[in-house]
Amino acid sequence: MKVVILDTETTGTDHETDQVIELAHILMPGTPSGFLAVTKPDELAHYHERFKPSIEIKLGAQAVHNILLGDLTDCAPSESVDITKHDIDMMIGHNIDFDWRMLGQPDVPRICTLAISRFLFPEVDSHTQSAMLYMIARRFNQEARMRDMLKDAHAALDDVRNCSVLLRFLLAQAGKSGHDVSSWEAVHALSETARIPTIMGFGKHKGTPIEVGQLDGSYVQWYRRQTETDPYYLEAFKRAGF
Repeated sequence: MKVVILDTETTGTDHETDQVIELAHILMPGTPSGFLAVTKPDELAHYHERFKPSIEIKLGAQAVHNILLGDLTDCAPSESVDITKHDIDMMIGHNIDFDWRMLGQPDVPRICTLAISRFLFPEVDSHTQSAMLYMIARRFNQEARMRDMLKDAHAALDDVRNCSVLLRFLLAQAGKSGHDVSSWEAVHALSETARIPTIMGFGKHKGTPIEVGQLDGSYVQWYRRQTETDPYYLEAFKRAGF
């Protein structure tokens, strides 16, 4: 099974109109234990390529990744991006669904380190990749070193390498907490469990526990009738008894 940590940089956040301008991934060993045993993660096989879009890079996106159109002059066109050619069986990333949508929503299982971070560390005030890495660094008195690592954050290859640091930590912590992390399929199952929310994260009931007697049942029924719904919220409503 080909499992990769993957990241994209794009012209914007609309998966229907924006385009991928950078793609990177690193290949994971066959098992999580094999990954935890790797002494030099930077030496894992990796892929990295930039692409030239046919549309402008939005200012908000450019402010994040600092890629200019002039940097992409000699690159292959964004229209040539085809993740299916990479023969990936499972992809890992922080908020991996964004990258998955930007890559055309291929039929590939996904492990979300953002969801696992929220699940294992609900008390942390921010679960962005950088915030979680600083949390790890603070535990080991390595904040200055982490700051150096994060200077190139939001460059795709640096982001996947930083994500590998976070993933190693999450796997170790999940294992200590009694979760099965013996295979990538087991980690995927943990990620799927972690994705199911317990508190509303949007709308007029944001911050409300997803519990009968706490959340307005008529709102739940209204949400179920919408054309675009989050399957994890639907599962949360079902488990709560709505």
